[in-house]
Amino acid sequence: MTPPFLTRHVRRLAVVALVATLFAASAAPAQSPDAPPAEKDPAPPAKADVPEPPAAKVRVDPAAEDKDIGGRLGRILTATKWYTDPVVRVEEGVVFLTGRTDTERRRTWAGDLARNTQDVVAVVNRIEVADPPVWDFAPAWAGVVALWRDGVRGLPWLVFAALTLVVAWVAARVTVRAAEWGLRSRLPNGLLRRVAARGLGLLVFLLGLYVVLHVAGLTRLALTVIGGTGVLGIVLGIAFRDISENFLASLFLSVQNPFHTGDLVEVSGVTGYVQRTTIRSTVLMTLDGNLVQVPNATVYKSVIRNFTSNPNRREQFEVGVGYDVPIATAQEVALRVLADHPAVLNDPQPWVLVSSLGKATVNLTVYFWVDGTQHSWLKVRSSVIRLVKRAFQEAGVPMPDEAREVLFPHGVTVRLVRDGDRAGGEPGGGAGDPLADGETSATATRAEGGLSSEAGQIQELARQARSPEEGENLLKPTTPQPGARQENS
Repeated sequence: MTPPFLTRHVRRLAVVALVATLFAASAAPAQSPDAPPAEKDPAPPAKADVPEPPAAKVRVDPAAEDKDIGGRLGRILTATKWYTDPVVRVEEGVVFLTGRTDTERRRTWAGDLARNTQDVVAVVNRIEVADPPVWDFAPAWAGVVALWRDGVRGLPWLVFAALTLVVAWVAARVTVRAAEWGLRSRLPNGLLRRVAARGLGLLVFLLGLYVVLHVAGLTRLALTVIGGTGVLGIVLGIAFRDISENFLASLFLSVQNPFHTGDLVEVSGVTGYVQRTTIRSTVLMTLDGNLVQVPNATVYKSVIRNFTSNPNRREQFEVGVGYDVPIATAQEVALRVLADHPAVLNDPQPWVLVSSLGKATVNLTVYFWVDGTQHSWLKVRSSVIRLVKRAFQEAGVPMPDEAREVLFPHGVTVRLVRDGDRAGGEPGGGAGDPLADGETSATATRAEGGLSSEAGQIQELARQARSPEEGENLLKPTTPQPGARQENS
């Protein structure tokens, strides 16, 4: 005789086979009224709204009856209040669920709940998902409420972040001032000292920002921000290459001090007095009275000639004398002029050297030194050339040109004279020579305007002019020597 529990399980297996056959035969909801509604695209709500289905079996009794299973599932569905008119019908362990709900996730949850119930062999889920109304503002309102709730919950963190950033900013300012004071003796350069102090202040502020992001749970973002400052600096350096290059050049110029304010320099073909050096460019007042801006990068990479660093400057000019004149005599005449000139230095001593043999002249090069703090080398050079020319004329030293052939289209009158009739020796020299009648032995003429430097006048013009480059001057002023004027021009 077959045991009762075996007969009951065989009967339930037959029912399961019948239900499976019915599901296979149903192709659409319209073909079978008992088939479950068509599945819709899931639109799962937040996980906090719908819990995960129970992992273990829902215990009812060791041998649950159909009515006990249906009653238990019906009470659970009603208690959730997620379903409208929920009905649970159980026949031979097969659970039939009907009703309405709002989301597909809740419909699936009900089916999973029934499958995990004790002694349930199959589940037919006929719960329908209701379409939301077109003008349903409930989701939007729920989102607004959630946003408000999150904002209120985040207020303490915002207060903490604001206080931390304020403290970090104040600490950074204090660090900058303390660093500037502490580095005053070690870094006498003002720009370099400010850059180093502000770099330390930036590190302090970044530390406060890291604390804020770390407390907010954004440690990886904090590390990215801290490490990204270097990358940002590289990107900005590439994007603003000229600006950053001029800034770095201003740092190097202020540290190395190749010139001071007021020095006469030649940079990139421009000669003038240094007015100022800012973080972008160097301003020069040229000898013509023009203000010229030279980018610091160009200044740093160019050959710089500083005429003020050594106040003594050597000048030179070339003069030609005739082949019939003894060279030593011409050299002594020119050297005597240099020795008697008040603006020409005796140490280093002047030279008169033979430089070349020309077509009609022997070319002499005259070298002499001038104190640039006292005199203008342009004026002294003019005075020396004038006095050497007069001395050659008085000494009868001819200075012929290089003409090899002279044409007289109207002829030439020839007159014989005795040696005693010559008043000044060789032609072209002597007191009676009309070229020498108007010459003066004065060291400086009114046309030359004296021999003193006009650097003071040019600096005064620079002070009256509007500077094209505003900003703090990074250079030191030139310290004038005792009893000396400004640099020469």
